[in-house]
Amino acid sequence: MKIEIQVMNESGATARLFATLAENSSAQAFAEKLRDNPLALDMVDYSNFEKYGTLPFKLVQNDEQIDTKCGDIMLTWGNTFVIYYDHNSYRFSRLGFLDAIEDGTMSQTDLKAILGKGDVKAVISLVKN
Repeated sequence: MKIEIQVMNESGATARLFATLAENSSAQAFAEKLRDNPLALDMVDYSNFEKYGTLPFKLVQNDEQIDTKCGDIMLTWGNTFVIYYDHNSYRFSRLGFLDAIEDGTMSQTDLKAILGKGDVKAVISLVKN
């Protein structure tokens, strides 16, 4: 399954990112929450390596120790959606990975430019086949 993340950064620039969801119960539960309606999130920049937003619901967790890389999409604490554009190490539930990073059409520098230096607004929706 795939999701679309429409991002508007602090300068008003918008971009569409696509991600493939992981094959676990956290990602499946997230997809189910998105099945009928997109989700709008205010995402905060944290320490210049991630953007995170608090979900209005809790999801089942599949936490494991993970060293993140640019393009990882993670769930923390059962209700925090995180997009990584740099490295971190923590106990996460993997939700997915950005397709353009995976296939090499987007670099870490590109993703940082899209996400900007400050907070962003994101609308996340399930891509329906």
